[in-house]
Amino acid sequence: MRYMRTAIILHGTLGSPDGNWFQWLKKELEKRSVDVWLPQLPHAEQPSLREWLQFVKEQCPFPINEETLIVGHSSGAILALVVAENNMEKIGAIIDVSVFHHNSLRWQPNDRLFDVQFNWTAIHQGVNELLFIHSDNDPYVPLNQAEYVATNTDGEMIVIPGEGHFNLERSAKYKQFPKLLEILEERRFV
Repeated sequence: MRYMRTAIILHGTLGSPDGNWFQWLKKELEKRSVDVWLPQLPHAEQPSLREWLQFVKEQCPFPINEETLIVGHSSGAILALVVAENNMEKIGAIIDVSVFHHNSLRWQPNDRLFDVQFNWTAIHQGVNELLFIHSDNDPYVPLNQAEYVATNTDGEMIVIPGEGHFNLERSAKYKQFPKLLEILEERRFV
């Protein structure tokens, strides 16, 4: 695997670029000479994957290709998959933290989220490396949802016990996410 030259970091529902570990990761990637786009996704209070995909297509400041890493969190992780499914070029790598594939907990802010159909084969074919990071006690996204996505996309799964949704609600330590950076470095993405 070659090092990535560009990276996109995608927040989730009710999220922003200033939330959780996103700014920290952006700075760490930039220190490694990666050009990073960390956008505020539109209507994050009631997102639509179709709208978010269109936004990424229109607003991303660089080509999304085999030199691109996408890191998505929660519903941003799902968006990363939809980008892979619909991108004209193959994407280098996607690292998805706390991914899910339907609103099983019937959380109202995600009522509009799933307005696209998933083509798991196209997602798998749209990215060179696909890695899912999940916890065994995520209060929002049951582990079996991430396992389902990983199985259907032939992605690799890493379970980190006891870390919830990898967010500030879990712990103030999630202003950073050193384990994620360690994984990116181990795999020579950065």
